[in-house]
Amino acid sequence: MTLSSAVLTGATGRLERIWTARCDTATSFSSVAKVRPGIAFRRVGGTTSVHLRGVETRATTLSSPTGAEYFGAEFRIGAYLPEFPPALLANLQDAVLPTASDGRILLGGRAWEMPTPQNLDVFLDRLERADLLVFEPHVEGLLYGEAAGSERTAQSRFVRAVGLSRRKLRLIGRAHDAVRRLLAGVAIGDVVSDVGFYDQSHLTRTLRQLIGHTPADLMRGRPFLDLGPAVPYKTSRAARP
Repeated sequence: MTLSSAVLTGATGRLERIWTARCDTATSFSSVAKVRPGIAFRRVGGTTSVHLRGVETRATTLSSPTGAEYFGAEFRIGAYLPEFPPALLANLQDAVLPTASDGRILLGGRAWEMPTPQNLDVFLDRLERADLLVFEPHVEGLLYGEAAGSERTAQSRFVRAVGLSRRKLRLIGRAHDAVRRLLAGVAIGDVVSDVGFYDQSHLTRTLRQLIGHTPADLMRGRPFLDLGPAVPYKTSRAARP
């Protein structure tokens, strides 16, 4: 399976990247834990389906048939479609959008032209202008605890916009950081210390659950993992997760 991706810096600021993928031969792969929702288009046998995808809080083994083609967009953390709350889409509970006989997408009481990878950003910008794609502006502040009011209110607001808790998001961020360091050749002991895990056993359990591979697997050169843009997190050696 080959994958190409690009980070966008479009005018809306709601996208992290648009990606494309094609499966040349039937294959299984590990879908890692992710903190960004998005939209994905899957084309198999001449039929295109449109999926709204949520966060993933664990690694899952998936498969793809020969000749399948995909493209899609990952949203900035805090961007979502209000008609489809992020928490209801979590862990591969995709919402498959209906399409008309002419291939247009039915959403928000309107029929939208099926986009391509080249104009997907324009399509999403139109959804935003129609209030079908929104952004919670306080999410980044909430992520780092910079919120006014009660902790319960802040947490509820964050989960509503993102689909998972701040604690879980930070843990996934640490796991992704650990993977990048391991693949770069950093020693396991240094990763444990630098990224903020209790010990090597804690790192191993976390990566097995969230990434689908152990540190030893990754250092031996396991199948390609597309982690996407870095996940924001902060940690302290004095206060482990």
